[in-house]
Amino acid sequence: MNSQLEYTLETLFEQLGLDGSEEGMERFVAEHRPLVADVDLADAPFWSPAQAGFLSEAIAQDGAWALPVGELDALLR
Repeated sequence: MNSQLEYTLETLFEQLGLDGSEEGMERFVAEHRPLVADVDLADAPFWSPAQAGFLSEAIAQDGAWALPVGELDALLR
């Protein structure tokens, strides 16, 4: 079993149920950018309720997921 989860952009995509491969991430970003400045990442219309909840909680807790969530936010802007 995986004893330690790495908090990377790839594992964030997988946590969100998305394709965490380089090609999958590039495709997702290309399909969903640009995200307008006045919309918070978790409020973007393309997330499922579960995905939005995870992102909102990750941002609020400012914990281990904060860096990859911030990276995803920047890529979508």
